[in-house]
Amino acid sequence: MTDDKPGWGGGIWAAADLLTPMAVRVAATLRLADHIAAGMRTVEALAPAAHAEPDALARVMNHLVTAGVLSRTGDGVYALTELGEQLRDDHPEGMRAWLDLEGAIGRADLCFTQLLHTVRTGEAAYPRQFGRPYWDDLAADPRLAASFDALMGSRLVDGDGVAAAYPWGELGHVVDVGGGNGTLLIALLRAHAGLRGTVVDLAGAAARAEEAFAELGGRAEARAGSFFEPLPPGAGGYLLSGVLHDWDDESAVRILERCAEAAGADGRVIVIEDGDGGAPDTEGDLRMLCYVRGRNRTPDQIGVLGRAAGLELGPVRVAGLRMIIELRPVPRRLAGAGEGDGSR
Repeated sequence: MTDDKPGWGGGIWAAADLLTPMAVRVAATLRLADHIAAGMRTVEALAPAAHAEPDALARVMNHLVTAGVLSRTGDGVYALTELGEQLRDDHPEGMRAWLDLEGAIGRADLCFTQLLHTVRTGEAAYPRQFGRPYWDDLAADPRLAASFDALMGSRLVDGDGVAAAYPWGELGHVVDVGGGNGTLLIALLRAHAGLRGTVVDLAGAAARAEEAFAELGGRAEARAGSFFEPLPPGAGGYLLSGVLHDWDDESAVRILERCAEAAGADGRVIVIEDGDGGAPDTEGDLRMLCYVRGRNRTPDQIGVLGRAAGLELGPVRVAGLRMIIELRPVPRRLAGAGEGDGSR
């Protein structure tokens, strides 16, 4: 709100309000901030540019004035406030695309209206909202899949920090498992001249990664495949960036098992997840619950899953808002201790 006077319902209504967030997301989807920045500052000019009905658009924009996203003069000219500037597509924080109701994340967030169903049943909310699981929905719509890849790549605004926070070059060859369009792998290869890389992902993402790798002079390749199936063996490191939180514990162990098998006795499995070792990301955890019945995990929780896959927890590094968690193969002598060796 633009003033400090509490309205009806006070703080609890403000916390529970659904209307204002949806108005902001509609503004993001219609790119109102970009149109206003380009000089279209009246409803009459904005409606055709945004493909919107003028009266409905005016009423949404008037509420955005109340919410402090826009300002309006007496002659009906609108401008962006400091808050509204964040809805520009070129804003450095890149929030517009995340809020876009026609994008892979903004659309998925609509499943939060089914949170009660999830809490009562333990089931993901997304299939109840959209009729099929999240990954099936992305696979069926190339536009959503491309949006997902782009958004996941944009999360790596600190890709250079991730590249500097771990000795990737010592691995020789990194397989980015579920690496999408290759954004992170490209950052690693640019920072470590002797490193080679492979992305393994579903066919659409792998094709987009292959296109992106053209500039790397043959140092990277993309393969279509699933991380539930055998992975290319023999690389020095197997990277899972933002992957495990998408899956329940049983599925996460299966993914780690495939990585451990491919890594062999000398390789490493490196897990990158959101977090800086501070307060837990409860918002992200609920998002994973509702989308795909996944969960955010601490390094210790990832270590438990790793142990079930024959891996042990190694060093944990922090790079900005990312944790880099190293998992190493359990030495054979430990894995077999007590089994027919006379130690019992």
